[in-house]
Amino acid sequence: MPEVTEAYPPGTPCWVDLMVPDQQAALDVYRDLFGWQGEVGPAEFGGYAMCTLNGKPVAGIMAAMAPEGQPTPPTVWTTYIATADADATQAAITANGGTVMMPVMDVGTVGRMLVAADPSGAVFGVWQPVDFFGAHVVNEHGALTWNELHTADFDAAAAFYRAVFGAEIAPMGMPEAGDYHVFNVGGRGVGGVSSLANDPPGTPAHWLTYFAVDDADSVVDALVKRGGTVLVPPFDMVAGRMSVLADPQGALFAVIKAKPM
Repeated sequence: MPEVTEAYPPGTPCWVDLMVPDQQAALDVYRDLFGWQGEVGPAEFGGYAMCTLNGKPVAGIMAAMAPEGQPTPPTVWTTYIATADADATQAAITANGGTVMMPVMDVGTVGRMLVAADPSGAVFGVWQPVDFFGAHVVNEHGALTWNELHTADFDAAAAFYRAVFGAEIAPMGMPEAGDYHVFNVGGRGVGGVSSLANDPPGTPAHWLTYFAVDDADSVVDALVKRGGTVLVPPFDMVAGRMSVLADPQGALFAVIKAKPM
């Protein structure tokens, strides 16, 4: 099992969670799809459910709650990027054209977080670990395996994420990968960057969560039976066989059966 046992380097995607209207329905769907175990959490944490795979935390699921007088938040998977100092990261976000949507807050004793959007509108979370550093299992069936920024401007994205997180965005450098870019931290590729030109017209900038699977086609079939939607049918690409999906409540995510290294 590819276990993570220490904090992720700053700038690295470290956690994902889902905000959804019907929390229990989502828990049931992802249990059946990926084998996750999770239940509605304590009221003092808004019922946040910590989902586990073989006893190890892999993702969170929470009920969407609208602040008084505000619309209900969208149904989305959010990528969280690790930081050593949430306050400094928040200041860097605003100084470099980003927008803070949820200011820095303490989450019990587990960590500190904020939610922001980059200058193009792609929303992401920031996580400063205290007692909890993020996903404990990655790169196996049902676990987080990749996080991908979809942007209309590679240069602007590179400038922002370099200034805020010290990340470097550079072309993948493989003819078969086209204009695909890699999100590098400390010289290591920790995520991807794709052009919005490859998405359906009108798609806003966003971060897409990828989960590893043993068989992309069977997972797609299982989700369809549960009322999910196939946005991009399974296809073979440079990294493996993947598909882009929407769960029954409309949250987008991707699955991939990676090619053997």
